[in-house]
Amino acid sequence: MTQIHDRLLIIDFGSQVTQLIARRLRELNVYCEIHPYQKVTDAFLAEFAPKGVILSGGPASVIDVDSPRPPSTVFDINVPILGICYGQQVMMEVLGGKVESGHGTKEFGRAYVTPTADKLTLLDGWFADTREQVWMSHGDHVSKIAPGFEVFGTSPNAPFAITADTSRNFFAVQFHPEVHHTPNGAKLYENFVKMAGFKGDWTMGAYREEAIAKIREQVGDEKVICGLSGGVDSSVAAVLIHEAIGDQLTCVFVDNGLLRKGEAEEVVTMFRDNYKMPFIHADERELFLGELDGQSDPETKRKIIGRLFIDVFQKHAGEVGGAKFLAQGTLYPDVIESVSFSGGPSVTIKSHHNVGGLPEKMGMKLVEPLRELFKDEVRALGRELGLPAAFIGRHPFPGPGLAIRCPGEITRPKLEILREADAVYIDQIRKHGLYDEIWQAFVAILPVRTVGVMGDGRTYDFACALRAVTSVDGMTADYYPFTHEFLGETATRIINEVPGINRVTYDITSKPPGTIEWE
Repeated sequence: MTQIHDRLLIIDFGSQVTQLIARRLRELNVYCEIHPYQKVTDAFLAEFAPKGVILSGGPASVIDVDSPRPPSTVFDINVPILGICYGQQVMMEVLGGKVESGHGTKEFGRAYVTPTADKLTLLDGWFADTREQVWMSHGDHVSKIAPGFEVFGTSPNAPFAITADTSRNFFAVQFHPEVHHTPNGAKLYENFVKMAGFKGDWTMGAYREEAIAKIREQVGDEKVICGLSGGVDSSVAAVLIHEAIGDQLTCVFVDNGLLRKGEAEEVVTMFRDNYKMPFIHADERELFLGELDGQSDPETKRKIIGRLFIDVFQKHAGEVGGAKFLAQGTLYPDVIESVSFSGGPSVTIKSHHNVGGLPEKMGMKLVEPLRELFKDEVRALGRELGLPAAFIGRHPFPGPGLAIRCPGEITRPKLEILREADAVYIDQIRKHGLYDEIWQAFVAILPVRTVGVMGDGRTYDFACALRAVTSVDGMTADYYPFTHEFLGETATRIINEVPGINRVTYDITSKPPGTIEWE
């Protein structure tokens, strides 16, 4: 590994919120990586050379036989270490303390920690009101702290809620400072990285320069092709690579007939006309819609779209001739989630719709300049590259497009109705100044017709559902609380302006139990 920035290592024990730790640190301009505990060997530690280490939470119990452990050498590399929840417990167990499970030790949800009389630099800015709200999620508890540790904070069910060995800069907390339910948690991370001596030099300006240098080194004089969807990730990747290697890059934009109103024209104008990139506009609407006509099963739809995309992309990529590299907008969460914590299989919720299989099928190497970034960092890089703010701030759009917003059979007339309704809905959201408050918003056309009355006549048209959610990263989401006035005004506009719809509903399902998209 070429070390450019100070690195912080997050050893993952399977917590559902480990990614939030990384996000908090990136917000402090600290470069960090998440790696599962099995991968963190002595050789890995020596090569990674972290300036600080965080031990994440996790679902296991340190009392169990064969429970996850960090390598013992992590405590001998003379860097500050912070253990969180399971990370605290495993720290105590390995270093000579004791963890127990029993009645009265569980603590889930909001709790309050009060300080001891002693001061701790990790807690600078805490306890202004004598206690701090934190988020607990533990069944076991530390019953005996390891030698050298002292107690600096307690809660009703965690007498050792905050402990530290200040001589070695080892810190351990029973709660989760990374979640927003610990309101002052970011300050704790800020104090930790300051004590570890991080310079806070992880910026998008620096990343841009480094990424360009890496792309040039990797690609040399060879050609690169990029599957451009028009979404934020592939767009930022394309502009970054084009800045690095110019006309060695050719973008292939596949118009599958499942895009939003005016979207194809917008993408073509942006990249071919404004950025003057070598650009192939593959108009394959008839092919995709022909094979999807009448299909109703969501997995079948996704597989047809995925198969056709690979075939079409391969056909048009052949027009470039001699390309050795395929560019993808892979993000860091994709990289993290591709590594199974337990090594076991995970449940398939729905088929993925990226360009999986293309590199092997086409014998190409991958260029993935965004694979170290979170979504918000990609947007920041897009701003650094000068992409229009309205383009960078666009809501996510799924690879299968409108196909999964059209439950039941796909037909051309239904897609046209859906496009028009979606355009009205988004226009309403923008007019009311709500677009940037919402993670994702769209219309789904339902596979049912309902009776209505327009004028003096009976109608029998489609119903549609409006969907709008708030989210940080798309992993969980809640519905956006529109006013009834907004919903009424929007429903009236859709029914009046979109022939084919006579009923409008609003989806208030959170994720989980639902997903953001309908299929």
